[in-house]
Amino acid sequence: MFLFQRNKSELVAREDALPGRDAAMPVPERHDVLGTPIAPPFPEGSESLVVGLGCFWGAERIFWQLPGVYTTAVGYAGGFTANPTYEEVCSGRTGHAEAVLVAFDSAATSYEQMLKLFWEGHDPTQGMRQGNDVGTQYRSAIFWRDESQRAAADESRAAYRAVLSAAGHGEISTEVAQAGPFYYAEAYHQQYLAKNPGGYCGLGGTGVSCPVGIAPAS
Repeated sequence: MFLFQRNKSELVAREDALPGRDAAMPVPERHDVLGTPIAPPFPEGSESLVVGLGCFWGAERIFWQLPGVYTTAVGYAGGFTANPTYEEVCSGRTGHAEAVLVAFDSAATSYEQMLKLFWEGHDPTQGMRQGNDVGTQYRSAIFWRDESQRAAADESRAAYRAVLSAAGHGEISTEVAQAGPFYYAEAYHQQYLAKNPGGYCGLGGTGVSCPVGIAPAS
């Protein structure tokens, strides 16, 4: 019971995180909807994105429907525990966010278009929650892989902050951090809403459109 006896809305300190394990989670060979591999190596010309926007079941579905997306997968990012289980992440003692990995054809779509889907797919002003889902695992986050992605993430956050503010919404709480390991979630979580069409999805956006390719006002 100790796993579940902490305030799950406060990020755990590294020294208090669960130790994890060396063995990685087995990864399904193919995407249940797209039929593509969900683990690297991805085709030449692909770019990848890792984001957290609440429960990863609905978050993944947002991205696999976009033209130009090669594959998607759900997992855990931004924490301390190696190869965590879903139960450990839910305890709040791993530091991870539920995250989506998206690999896309950079000639067919763009990182900026992925960020537009990210911003519009959830409410990035809610802190350590998303709707009725409460806890650090549901926080809004962008995990960048290089300086180009970092700059694009920062610029899109500033641009969306401006339009949200104009629409009367609160301050964006989205974490923008350098990507560390992405740990794949258990097989039953992958493409969950394709396998369970009536399954739970707690995501809801603000209804405010995110500008793409428009620099924020200075």
